[in-house]
Amino acid sequence: MQWTLVIPLKPLARAKSRLADTAADGLRPALALAFAQDTVAAALASPAVRDVAVVTDDALAARELSALGARIVPDEPDDGLNAALAHGAAVVRSSRPESAVAALNADLPALRPLELARVLDSAAQFHRAFLPDAAAIGTTLLTAAPGRELHPEFGPDSRTRHRTSGATELPLTDVDSVRQDVDTGDDLRAALALGVGPRTAAVSAHLVIAGL
Repeated sequence: MQWTLVIPLKPLARAKSRLADTAADGLRPALALAFAQDTVAAALASPAVRDVAVVTDDALAARELSALGARIVPDEPDDGLNAALAHGAAVVRSSRPESAVAALNADLPALRPLELARVLDSAAQFHRAFLPDAAAIGTTLLTAAPGRELHPEFGPDSRTRHRTSGATELPLTDVDSVRQDVDTGDDLRAALALGVGPRTAAVSAHLVIAGL
């Protein structure tokens, strides 16, 4: 099964607000863009991925991610993460109704294409499925098979909310790169330890002096 990934990205100036209390604060917009670039590049390199649609109204992010091969979908609802994801999935299926779609976080800078393929191949067995994040509280990936609605429930404790909504939790191990999203300084350290993509590595190099 080939998947279309829907990746939401808020305006860079407002992104990664939880890094505000770390040494990374001054680089938050640059880090947010780098995370998204490395996420999109890795996703497009995955053998299970047909294409990527990024839902964003940020002009710089749209330009940079389009250059990598992503389709840019304006965030017309402008009503938060779940509305953006539902809109993105609807836009994808307006031209390809039978597409298998998956929502993927934009902050997975250590993402490995083959690990993503393993997750998506496992998800293909279910109508809807999700992968918990590294903290085992949130969600980094939610899938919907052809003919099924995504019904995103991202936000606080989304692992529980997606499970309650009827999505199947994927019991996979050794897919750390798909789980490790970045919200805090500790998350960024964990991602760096896994090995991040080139854009995140370049921006993060400035944080060594800052003591991150």
